[in-house]
Amino acid sequence: MQKTELSIEGSKQKSINLDITYFKNNVKKPIIIFCHGFKGFKDWGHFNLIAAAFAKENFIFLKFSFSYNGTTKEHPADFADLEAFGENNFTIELDDVALIIDFIENNTEKYEINKNEIYLMGHSRGGGISILKSAEDKRIKKLITWASVKDLSDFFKHQDILKWKETGIIYTYNSRTKQNMPLHFQLYENYIYNNNRLDILDASTNSNIPWLMVHGANDESVAVECAHQLHLWNQSSELVIIQQADHTFGGKHPWENMYLPQPTIQSIEVSVDFLRK
Repeated sequence: MQKTELSIEGSKQKSINLDITYFKNNVKKPIIIFCHGFKGFKDWGHFNLIAAAFAKENFIFLKFSFSYNGTTKEHPADFADLEAFGENNFTIELDDVALIIDFIENNTEKYEINKNEIYLMGHSRGGGISILKSAEDKRIKKLITWASVKDLSDFFKHQDILKWKETGIIYTYNSRTKQNMPLHFQLYENYIYNNNRLDILDASTNSNIPWLMVHGANDESVAVECAHQLHLWNQSSELVIIQQADHTFGGKHPWENMYLPQPTIQSIEVSVDFLRK
């Protein structure tokens, strides 16, 4: 198995740190681009084991940290750049994915990529970003969402928008790192200004590529009803509910076990079956 780590230019002069995992066998293979969620990063928890599991099934697995997610090249698993975290927004993440696909198209020979089989996979908020990007970029041929959000506006439902506008900043507490992580008001402004581009309902309804939704029955962060709603909006999609699975399908950070949790194994199995159809 081969794993290559590198950085490419991302949105607004910040780098995208990524890695590519695959078995080199001189045969072009489908590539899966994995988008992490809010307060996530490419090496979170058991993501490296997930990458290896897909590589063993003869897929190329590319995972990356969004350019403004708060991690850095020097500190890839720590939120060392909270100012960048506060300046992140939804369109930056969408644009990052486009830059990843551009990179893929320019490096098909080097990494044995079949550029006609580019698949997008996202977890949680990264699922929402994946839905939106697959609707606007025809280079994406299949979509997988794990525990996806259904509406980006849900993020703002419990915020005092007027106070946020007045102060220019609010904080979200990270119980794992014990950090108060800033969110600048530009995040809300970005959503309002780009409302049409960020409409998951519209993107879901108009999606015409194969789409698998995987969700945990015991998801404590994004209710399983969100998956049912997305499936209602796109009834040609496939929906799989993993019993006993939580929001991260049994994973946590740090992940110190050499084996994947059973809910994640089940999610990978149904995802591989879907991609091979």
